[in-house]
Amino acid sequence: MTIHIGLLLFPGLTQLDLTGPFEVFSKMEGARVHLIWKTLDPVTAETGLRLLPTVTFADCPKLDVICVPGGPGQVDLMTDADTLDFLRAKAADARYVTSVCTGSLLLGAAGLLQGYKATTYWAATGLLAAYGAEFTPGRLVIDRNRITGGGVTAGIDFALAVVAELQDRRAAEMIQLGIEYNPAPPFNAGHPDVAPADVVAEVQAHMAKRINARRAQAEAQAQKA
Repeated sequence: MTIHIGLLLFPGLTQLDLTGPFEVFSKMEGARVHLIWKTLDPVTAETGLRLLPTVTFADCPKLDVICVPGGPGQVDLMTDADTLDFLRAKAADARYVTSVCTGSLLLGAAGLLQGYKATTYWAATGLLAAYGAEFTPGRLVIDRNRITGGGVTAGIDFALAVVAELQDRRAAEMIQLGIEYNPAPPFNAGHPDVAPADVVAEVQAHMAKRINARRAQAEAQAQKA
């Protein structure tokens, strides 16, 4: 039986939020992975990498898993009716509704995290409550059929966990070995809890405009609730 997995592909996404899980899912036996957008025209990611959708909103089949990546382009989609309606429709009969990084905020904007525990990118964790979600620390959080991953590289951890849910641990371990996912970073600076304070401050300053835009959206959403 074919397992249909759909990854939302949109302009300005962080490509590793999508390509990390894509690499894992594409190696799962019986899986068919769809890259979904409004048209089949090339989509340009945050850093300039161009990616090709494989199916449009209109032609997308029923999905076992719907996955939403994040990135700066997510901000523009938070009030995009076509995208939000598509996510609601596909989530209604999906086995798992999932996200990586700030894709969780897009799920939240669609009303799909109300009453669920979830995680997101470290600079956006305080925004989940505005969408009715309960922030829970972790590289990935599973609450019933909602699976959310942390920022960017956590997408690989996330996808392996999804494979284990869909099939079993052995299937996930075989994929992990096949892609030699054995992380040993050269620096201990991958999260604000462990990174040097001056590094955290500089990264926060660099991202201030994006963080403020997301906060404004979350505050507006909270006022509507």
